[in-house]
Amino acid sequence: MISPISCRTLDRRPVVGIIGNMNLLDDEYPVYASGLVNSEAVAQLAGCLPLIIPSDPRFVSVAELLDLCDGFLLTGGRPNVHPSEYGEEETPAHGCFDRCRDAITLPLIRACVERGQPFLGICRGFQEVNVALGGTLYPEIRDLPGRMNHRMPTDGTLDEKFALRHSVSFVEGGVFHRLMGVSEVMTNTLHGQGIARPGERIVIDGYAPDGTPEAIYVKDALGFTLSVQWHPEWNAVGDPVSRPLFTAFGAAVSAWASGA
Repeated sequence: MISPISCRTLDRRPVVGIIGNMNLLDDEYPVYASGLVNSEAVAQLAGCLPLIIPSDPRFVSVAELLDLCDGFLLTGGRPNVHPSEYGEEETPAHGCFDRCRDAITLPLIRACVERGQPFLGICRGFQEVNVALGGTLYPEIRDLPGRMNHRMPTDGTLDEKFALRHSVSFVEGGVFHRLMGVSEVMTNTLHGQGIARPGERIVIDGYAPDGTPEAIYVKDALGFTLSVQWHPEWNAVGDPVSRPLFTAFGAAVSAWASGA
């Protein structure tokens, strides 16, 4: 793991590109947006400048993003990766899609792995990393024998929806175990899909009690590639699991920005 590097040694804060999602404001006005908590975690814990990216190849290119940003936060999002990206047919169980985001994030992930440029994957971002490296996804893991419902509760406040709901056990001595300092943590869970077949070089480093992969990284990658199926951006400053994750990510981004 890269040692923390103070952002004060740079002329500017390192820039983290936060992948934005296309949403309809008031059900009619299209916007590219990201949750406030993503920017809070990037600014307050990673010590970086959060920059929301419109994830549409009509407006940005992967090459431009790689030059502009020092690292990337691959956010969660309601639309799923289109199954054609991993060789499967679309079904109603796959839900809704955002092909424009697919067109940006999947090649962006592959380029970051090749260059050693850091990224942190969250929920859909976690799934994108697996697909980008040749893996597949289950469209609805709660329908699988022995699996729990990992989806967001339909009722309650945001605090209740993002409440800690199950444990994640890390591989003994693995990257996440060393980073967290413990072998098991509690996390929230707000996803419907999950990893079916790991992509090439994808290492599953943490599991939910039902065997669902929850923490991954890219084997032998030059840079930071940690990704999680839960949402660590929620209450990140106050959460003992989120803090080391975003701090380590920020250190990696700072190292990239400084040329270390």
